[in-house]
Amino acid sequence: MKCDRCSQTTEPKEAREHFGQHLCEDCYMDALSPAKTCDPWAVHSAQSFAKSKGGTLELNEIQQQILLILKETGGAEPAAIADRLKIKPADLEREVAALRHMEKLRGELRDDKKFLILW
Repeated sequence: MKCDRCSQTTEPKEAREHFGQHLCEDCYMDALSPAKTCDPWAVHSAQSFAKSKGGTLELNEIQQQILLILKETGGAEPAAIADRLKIKPADLEREVAALRHMEKLRGELRDDKKFLILW
């Protein structure tokens, strides 16, 4: 069976149906729990956690690479970042949401295109 979202081939017994789409497990989880970049409570939680840890938060390797790319380029489109890191757009979206909650990056429109830039 082929996933209707990512076109990945998956075993029929592992496929999930969601609003008429046949999805692999990863796409099904993304559909049930999408990343939210604009979440005031998540920002508050990240800030509170940072204060309790002495003002710093630990970043995973992908988050560090995203910030490095943005520092090098001055901003980049999400698709370009995902291609450079060789990760799925949904995975990038989750990492971007976490970085946005930590106020490490933000979005910006340039020529009607969405760019990610450092905070």
